[in-house]
This record gives sequence, C-alpha cells and structure tokens, in this order.
Amino acid sequence: MILVTGSTGHVGNVLVRELVSRGESVRAVALPGEDTSMIELEGVTVLRGDVRDRDFVIEACEGIDTVYHLAALISIMPTDKKRVQSVNVGGTENVIRACKKQKVERMIYTSSIHAFTELEPGSVIDENVPFNPARTSGVYGKSKAEAVLNVLTAAREGLNAVVLCPTGIIGPFDYKLSEMGNMIRLFASGRLRVGVDGSFDFVDVRDVVHSEIEASVKAKPGEVYIIGGESVSIQELTDILHQITGKKRIGTFLKSTSAYVLSAFSTLYYMISKTKACFTPYTVHTLTRNYKYSHEKASKVLGHNPRRVSESLRDAVEWLSGYGTIKLQS
Repeated sequence: MILVTGSTGHVGNVLVRELVSRGESVRAVALPGEDTSMIELEGVTVLRGDVRDRDFVIEACEGIDTVYHLAALISIMPTDKKRVQSVNVGGTENVIRACKKQKVERMIYTSSIHAFTELEPGSVIDENVPFNPARTSGVYGKSKAEAVLNVLTAAREGLNAVVLCPTGIIGPFDYKLSEMGNMIRLFASGRLRVGVDGSFDFVDVRDVVHSEIEASVKAKPGEVYIIGGESVSIQELTDILHQITGKKRIGTFLKSTSAYVLSAFSTLYYMISKTKACFTPYTVHTLTRNYKYSHEKASKVLGHNPRRVSESLRDAVEWLSGYGTIKLQS
C-alpha cells in the first residue's frame, strides 16, 4: 500500500493516477472539503485530513510500505510565512515521525529547487550545494530547506528516506492551477504584458512523476536528487506560448531594478485584491539569478530523461483549454 500526501496537487494527482495505472493500491491524503474528483479511481482510497495533525498522519501511515510526501503550501507572498512554516516544516516533521512509528519501508520527500543555498548569479546548482535556511530567500524556500534538513537527519538516524528537488514544474493535469499554470492563464488572457529579463529551469510534471516512482526503488537512502529539465529565458518561454496560443507577444522585459520596483506595487495589488500572485519581488529575485541546474545525478541513477519545454507547454495549453481554464481562438 502506498500513501500520497498532497494528492490533489499538480504532481500529486499525476502520481496517484500513474501508480494506479501500474496496479498499485493508493491511500491519498486530501484536505477536508477539497475536490478529489481527479483521483477518485479504482484502487484509490481518499483520506480526509491535514498533515499538520500528528495523530491523523500516524493513523494514515498504518500498513503503508511507501510514503510520497508531496503536501506543501507553495507561496511567493511574504505574508504567508506562518502558514507555510506550519505545513512545510511541521507537516514534514509529522510525516517523519509517523514513518518511524509505523515502520514505513521508504519515504520519498518532494522538496524544491528553492531549498538550496543561494550562490552567485549564473552559478551551477547541483546536489553538492548545501541546504541552509539562513542563506535561502523567501518564506517558501526557507521552509523547504528546513524540512530537507529534518528529512536528512532522520535518514542518518535510520529512516529510509530520499529527497527530490524539482525545478519549475509545468505540464498538463493542472487542476488547481499551479504558479506556472497561472502564468499561462494570464498570458492567454492578454493580462501578462511585461516580463522579467531572466531565466529558469522548467521540468514536465510527468517526468517528475517518473523520477518519483523510480526513486522508490533505485534511490539510495539519505540522497538528494535534482529533478530538472530545460533552462530557458522568460522571453523564450513567452515566445513559445505566443506560437502555441496565437496570443500577442510580450514586448517588454524588465531588468532587475525596474522589475523589483514594479513587483512591489504588484504585491500590494495581490494583497488588496486577494488574487493569485504571479509577479512579486521573490519571483524577480528567482528569475534574475540565472542559475543552471544540473540533473545529471537523477539521469544516471533514476533514468530521468526530461522532455523539451516546448512540448510541455503545448500539452499544458491544450489541457488548460480543454479543462476550460483558458480560452483560445477557434
């Protein structure tokens, strides 16, 4: 029996459906009241609860062989610190404790590329870069770094646990509209009118799921694997979206100083309007670091073979259009 936390998220729902297609029985954790229609399949048992509830997590892990811990609060807003910390750090501590108590055979923890210590702009980030919350930007990155350290400590103490750190996740089956899904939605609606002069590494959700499953049998306990894809500039990314959707190209890409100023006003707007954030000082900081992320280790050990960003974006747009999230000209 397999347990998946964060089962309705972008990676979570794709993972659940892939596991079921392979004949696995899955216990899927979802929040009370959360839409679970995308994972209500034969072979899936939905458990309603919160990873912040210690007793619930212990009960959920009873009789489980493998835990995929995906539940996390992803936020680029500085005002979300308390909630982010309680879910990403506190929730992970509960999962670690439950895995030990219930003698779970393996724990796969999905962290984030943002958990790594920051280096000089343009640096290559690989698994030799340490984790240090004090040297990581943003409430999300700091929380993920702290959680990774807790998982690695548990692994040194005997827990069979591994850590995966995906880069920017894109692709289809984005039911709850991820950060990248939101960006695609804004572009398709014509509301994304300026970009940042920077770049990032993007990986397809299906390739992340492939590596999640491979990690359950091939990864060594206590190891960290970067699950990356292809590094593209934001201008290249939006040009691909223009070619796919036929929507107007973005003509202005701001340098870091101008982008920071504009993002400060954007953050205030998101807070007042309570709309999903897309353009904040944290996103500007992230995109202008221009890191190169190495997934060589994952390729060698897990057989990670990421597809091109253009394919992922095309499939994402097609899926979002079919689901009704975006509208394209017929």
